[in-house]
Amino acid sequence: MKAWEKNVRKVVPYTPGEQPNRPKMIKLNTNENPYPPAPGVLKALQGLDEDSMRRYPDPSAGVLVRALAEHYGVPEQQVFVGVGSDDVLAMSFLTFFNSGKPILVPDITYSFYEVWANLFRIPYELQPLDENFQIRTEDYLRDCGGIVFPNPNAPTGIVKNLDEVEKIAAGNPEVIVIIDEAYIDFGGDSALALVPKYDNLLVVQTFSKSRSLAGMRIGFAIGNEKLIRYLEDAKYSFNSYTMGAAVLAAGTEAVRDDAYFKETLQKIIHTRERTKQDLGRLGFSFLDSKSNFILAAHPSCPARELFEALKREGIYVRYFDKPRIDNYLRISIGTEEEMDALIQFLEKYLAN
Repeated sequence: MKAWEKNVRKVVPYTPGEQPNRPKMIKLNTNENPYPPAPGVLKALQGLDEDSMRRYPDPSAGVLVRALAEHYGVPEQQVFVGVGSDDVLAMSFLTFFNSGKPILVPDITYSFYEVWANLFRIPYELQPLDENFQIRTEDYLRDCGGIVFPNPNAPTGIVKNLDEVEKIAAGNPEVIVIIDEAYIDFGGDSALALVPKYDNLLVVQTFSKSRSLAGMRIGFAIGNEKLIRYLEDAKYSFNSYTMGAAVLAAGTEAVRDDAYFKETLQKIIHTRERTKQDLGRLGFSFLDSKSNFILAAHPSCPARELFEALKREGIYVRYFDKPRIDNYLRISIGTEEEMDALIQFLEKYLAN
């Protein structure tokens, strides 16, 4: 080891889903929305002028913050935006989890939480899901340095009801509780309704899933005004100009077209429920996902084998080589036609 390497901050990085580029592939591995963004998004991008390219963007992201505040019925001072929810979450870890006490995180969940904790030298403790892959509320009602979990959880897709989420927020008044709602639009009640009651609650959402803008990288948090000010102080100490003019224009139009947003959600939810029926008919077991993916296992065919067979066919799903879920595949919900192709392949493969 070189002498300078002794002072390098070393972490095991997050492993993102594969991003293949094959002709006629069916990509069901990263929970992207299979439908295009709202029509106004492309019009907004086409309407950008040269000044929006050569000048720095608004560091406050004012146009997007205002659109989000109006849409969710909160003051602008309660909205923070960032480069995808990953950026917002990472900034939140850096800002709020500094007590030296371990934060509490589910053992089966979004694996980036452990990466950020290690990167920022934040101690953490993994709380095991129960035998039904549920988050146990009682595990989060104790002395700690903070709490973070997704709702619905990922990769299980299981949603925790709002009463249980409130118990966790109410039971931890001295630390920040972060609810990562990347998939909440596909099922469940948002914890945004609890923000007025709890000044320690931060709710984080993203445009990557339900709003079809994974490629633009937009995330946001809503919380108490003081929490948002602390986040902004951290942001302006790190990088003032985080969101470009094109991203701000696209995000604003996506928020404004609520009718298109709801129409697209209903398509995905309908396809998800139909896919559950098809998988059940083929003998798969799966959790009752309220997200835009399904975590499924087959009793006679190992998940890794199915994963590789699907990939050879040009159908990409996600496989996790981790305890308790290593015989499951996470299948994103695509279009009706894409899910038909998946089911047809599985029918033939399992019949052999």
